[in-house]
Amino acid sequence: MVNTRAGSRYGNNDYVNSGCGMGYDATMYLLEQRHSPRPAPTPGAGTRRSTSPPRNGRKDHDPSIIWEGHKAGRDIGYCHLEKLHNLEALPGDGFTIACFPHKIRGASAGWTRAVAIFEE
Repeated sequence: MVNTRAGSRYGNNDYVNSGCGMGYDATMYLLEQRHSPRPAPTPGAGTRRSTSPPRNGRKDHDPSIIWEGHKAGRDIGYCHLEKLHNLEALPGDGFTIACFPHKIRGASAGWTRAVAIFEE
């Protein structure tokens, strides 16, 4: 689980550009720590990174950095889930996430029902 803080901005004009985003190296590090099926849920607009200078320190607005985290799936496959709600309400541990995806014929993405299952 990666809480980028973007979920707290949902419904606001700055939602798409909020959150920290993740690059290739950070995504690969997390994927190497996990076992199959390697889900990577986030509360915001995915792990996309902004090209605005205050967020990444670059002055050239290089658009190639935007999809670095997504493209990590070419090297280690994972299930990318984004725009999940209420991740900030979950504790640091003591639960399992189960995801029930909806398959859409001919589409490259769809929605999922994600649930937290708490240990007793």
